[in-house]
Amino acid sequence: MSKLVGFYPGSFDPVTNGHIDVIERACKLVDKLYIGIGVHHEKAGLLSDENRKILLEQTTSVIAKRTKTDIKIVDFDGLMVQAARSFSASLIIRGLRDTTDYNYEMQMVGMNSQMAPDLQTVFVPSSPHVRHISASLVRQIAQMDGDISSFVPALVLKAIGK
Repeated sequence: MSKLVGFYPGSFDPVTNGHIDVIERACKLVDKLYIGIGVHHEKAGLLSDENRKILLEQTTSVIAKRTKTDIKIVDFDGLMVQAARSFSASLIIRGLRDTTDYNYEMQMVGMNSQMAPDLQTVFVPSSPHVRHISASLVRQIAQMDGDISSFVPALVLKAIGK
């Protein structure tokens, strides 16, 4: 029997409790999950690509073990659909917080389905306790020396130095 492979793309700068929620729930849908860190050569992030990769590996190892899901953290550059195909994924996993996310994601589904009709997008709605968390807002709060401890895993908080 073939294994179902998912691809969850994002910047994960930083990885938040919202991301962890989506990953945990995506593991109930797939046998193997590639978490793809999109590389933006012209954007300076809060964390380096390498630090994001390490933090994702550390924060998802427990989830992988508990759910018996093979989780791989990978970098990708270019189109997400090309990256998903390169890892033999059949599902693209996307988290949804609210209708704003939904409207944007539906546009992406339309574009992606034209480029890669073989890939299906699965929306994973955020759990209520993390629905308000946005990585861009967490980044802003961190850059202004605010308390982000309730928005990120402890490992991430330590890495950011808050």
